[in-house]
Amino acid sequence: MLTEILVPIFVCVILPVTVVFIVGRTKQNEINRKTEVMIKAIENGAQIDPEMFKSTEQPKAPKTLKQELVEKLTGGCVVSLMGLAFMTLFLIDLFMPEAHIMLGSWLPVAGGVMLAVGIGLLISYFAGKKILANEIKAEEEALKK
Repeated sequence: MLTEILVPIFVCVILPVTVVFIVGRTKQNEINRKTEVMIKAIENGAQIDPEMFKSTEQPKAPKTLKQELVEKLTGGCVVSLMGLAFMTLFLIDLFMPEAHIMLGSWLPVAGGVMLAVGIGLLISYFAGKKILANEIKAEEEALKK
């Protein structure tokens, strides 16, 4: 009973907050190290390199239309399959109580939502592929040149 409450709270609240905290803390430590180096350089009268304050992250290349469509297809397949798995587990629990899965009443809701989102992404992929066929072809030819 207690684990039915604690596990969703941990996964939905504590885990994301912890990830955000760690990422923010890492960036703050990087900035603090650069600041310390700059203060030491100023104290010693050394020349300051303004390039040091620029971000070390490489700029991301813009995605092509084809890459965006493939990401929609992948996301749609993954989310749809997860929704189907949740619905299947619910049906197993419903029709075979001796299986003792007892996953709760949230399973059909989560499965239905995931299935709907996945189907929406798949529809978006196929519609986008049809509508943007000429643009994708032109983009591929421009990349070849």
